[in-house]
Amino acid sequence: MKILLVRPNIGRLQDGPFIDEARMEPLELGVLGTLTPPEHELTMCDERVDILPLDQPFDLVAISVQIYTARRAYQIADDFRNRGIPVVLGGIHSTLVPEEAAAHADVVVTGDAEATWLQVLTDKAAGQLKKGYQGFLSAPTPPRRELYRGRRYLPISLLQFGRGCTQGCTYCAVTASSAGKHIHREVKEVIHDVEAQDRRNLFFVDDNLVADHKAAKELFRALIPLKVRWVSQASLDMTEDRELMDLMARSGCLGHVIGFESLDPRNLEAVGKKVNLPGLVNRYRRELSILRDYGLQTWAAFTLGYEYDTPASIRDLLDFALSEKFTFAAFNILMPYPGTPFYQTLKNQGRLLYDGTWWLHPGYRFNHAAFIPCRRKFNSPASILSRAFDFKTNLSSPFRLGLYLAYNPLFRRETFKKQDILLGFDQGLPDSKQEMDP
Repeated sequence: MKILLVRPNIGRLQDGPFIDEARMEPLELGVLGTLTPPEHELTMCDERVDILPLDQPFDLVAISVQIYTARRAYQIADDFRNRGIPVVLGGIHSTLVPEEAAAHADVVVTGDAEATWLQVLTDKAAGQLKKGYQGFLSAPTPPRRELYRGRRYLPISLLQFGRGCTQGCTYCAVTASSAGKHIHREVKEVIHDVEAQDRRNLFFVDDNLVADHKAAKELFRALIPLKVRWVSQASLDMTEDRELMDLMARSGCLGHVIGFESLDPRNLEAVGKKVNLPGLVNRYRRELSILRDYGLQTWAAFTLGYEYDTPASIRDLLDFALSEKFTFAAFNILMPYPGTPFYQTLKNQGRLLYDGTWWLHPGYRFNHAAFIPCRRKFNSPASILSRAFDFKTNLSSPFRLGLYLAYNPLFRRETFKKQDILLGFDQGLPDSKQEMDP
């Protein structure tokens, strides 16, 4: 069979195509490539860099759907189905709202593809495709990296050790889709994956790499002799285990994306992020001091729009981020993702806007909120220069300083460019065949 794997773009800018300069390899499509038997002919289309091959003949089209790409994913699916080509929709959004996805697909795959993709292909070959396939939380599969060749991605290889998260935050789509469970690969399989690719700079995309301290320690011990540099996402409770921290630093860790979310304990209590309680600001500063002692840079993630947020509290949060000289910081808007307890609570209270499906509504624009000043000041040239002067992290080595100076301007551009973006490709906007690569 001729199979097309698609990673949709998020949408379009008001005046032309959106080109994501901070794009990374689409790990999910690489995993599907690995799971596909060699007798099938695979084509990968990443709309961030490729032109969608609408006029080519395919036997099956598979689209990975995330919440912000759902509107565009459905447009692509409808186009191929109108041409008589069957479409499979999967990904976390399809898992959370399978009924919605089913209106635009011949097949909806929920859960992880490892348990279902081969069966989908077998059934398609036999002319016996089902409407839905239910997967389950599975240990990650390494990607088929040859699919990424010839495309302009950031020079960092994506890997995955584990999936799922046990924290129980009520707003989190990952917790909802994994039912609060966590599973990881065998360490020897991860090491083989590291050795099989040709980069020394790695990104473990786990939602929480240290969810299982024992397993994480085993991984870090195995990484030490490989002399790689890596980043990931992790929870603050890692600082309580000094053996874990020591192994992490020795294994080549540069730092982590860490969810601080809020400085108000009432906000964190309300959404179930108990791992960050108690103590909060004082605890944050103590934990950040530990991270600095190990030379780890921090990409801090904050969320704005909680019940107890005020203009004053948001200014305090910005001051905290600036004083801690974070390598990067993301100021995200609290969004009600479908399938989460937070979404259901707001729905029950009659507080949802855009008819409850903001991710599909033509009136919604990416990141609409009244908090742009936080991003503007944190990402200003003066702030970038000031935050560079942390001798334990950003100035601890020429490589780390180079990383800091290379990526801060890049993320500054991307932050403002994505603001107000139109989800999907509406009529009247530039032709989808326009070249996407800068």
